[in-house]
Amino acid sequence: MLNITKDKVGEETKDRNVSTSIFSSSKMGKRKVLDQKQLKELVLPGMGEQFGRVIKRLGSELMQVKCADGKVRIGRIRGKLKQRLWIKDRDLVLIAPWEFKADQRCDILWRFTVGQVEWLIANGHLARDL
Repeated sequence: MLNITKDKVGEETKDRNVSTSIFSSSKMGKRKVLDQKQLKELVLPGMGEQFGRVIKRLGSELMQVKCADGKVRIGRIRGKLKQRLWIKDRDLVLIAPWEFKADQRCDILWRFTVGQVEWLIANGHLARDL
């Protein structure tokens, strides 16, 4: 829903004051969420994926992750999420073990927020001890 106005030359331009995003942002600063309902839906583990808890950052894109199956793996943040996602110690993540070295290495696919973790625990998708 954009307002179209005519400028002095007679060309149609978009009104810059109308926001179509769920985020409020300026040129500088953090983006804040305007409406919680419009955020992306929760991602649940699919085939070959599981929950994990970040134990320690190892530098760059590597992290030590304790997985739901009890193994400790070295996780790599996949390329699409490197710049978009900030992962800290003790964050709950969704991981996918590699096909080779499956006991040692994994890809980090998603990071869960605090509200999402509470929902997962309340609905029985996640054990409290992880």
